[in-house]
Amino acid sequence: MRFRPCIDIHNGQVKQIVGSSLKDMGDQATENFVSDQDAAFFAHMYKEKGLHGGHIIVLNSADSAYYEASVNQALSALRKTPGYLQVGGGITAENAWQYLEAGASHVIVTSYVFKDGKVNYDNLHKLVNEVGKEHLVLDLSCRKGSKLNIGTVSDDTLACGDGADEKYYIVTDRWQKMTSVEVNSDSLDELSAYCDEFLIHAVDVEGKQSGIESDLATLLGSWGKIPITYAGGVHSFDDLDLLRSCADGKLDVTIGSALDIFGGNMSFEKLLEYLKSQD
Repeated sequence: MRFRPCIDIHNGQVKQIVGSSLKDMGDQATENFVSDQDAAFFAHMYKEKGLHGGHIIVLNSADSAYYEASVNQALSALRKTPGYLQVGGGITAENAWQYLEAGASHVIVTSYVFKDGKVNYDNLHKLVNEVGKEHLVLDLSCRKGSKLNIGTVSDDTLACGDGADEKYYIVTDRWQKMTSVEVNSDSLDELSAYCDEFLIHAVDVEGKQSGIESDLATLLGSWGKIPITYAGGVHSFDDLDLLRSCADGKLDVTIGSALDIFGGNMSFEKLLEYLKSQD
């Protein structure tokens, strides 16, 4: 299990937010932490620690008044650390190369590939042809729910266990829309033919520091055919032990709000020591 650092950018600032609270209208989100430092500062710190394969996520939509400022933050961080970081948020076949040329090792894509509740294979093929499978990460961030909930989702309309079928479905558009694509061994097999890695946020617990989604971790670890980075709910070293156990050590992990560098209680330095001791 490797640690994959993160830099989340919203309204032109590095933040940690509650994932399910993100709304395009009004560029709203419940904030856990807002940094005084820019994205390039964190990118440089990760490079100094020898951390590869982390990700930058632009959390504003392309029509947001803040989108350009958030993208510029991302590009600045990539130029500071060429080859170290991946980037996602509004990636299409048309704009992917600006990020790769700025220094991204991979582009991370969800909404461009998952359209109208299903996989858009035309866009997926176009993207693979444009950047190559080796530079593509598919973001299969998901939450529990029912196919009846396909479309716009919110904490009010999609409650885990409230009519849910206890399956995980991919969510798009900054985690605001449910698709009909279930995360299971079949979909992982199919989609892995087009990408180098998966990034998967457990959206129901993302940013809440409430513990991991152990069912999802077990599902992903039991598949484990290409690298997968799990995100969501980690707030203690016990959570890391549980994640390792559930996934048989096959998942990488990213941690945001719980880390002291983002205002949390988990020591960043102790995390690196912990993971080194587990090798």
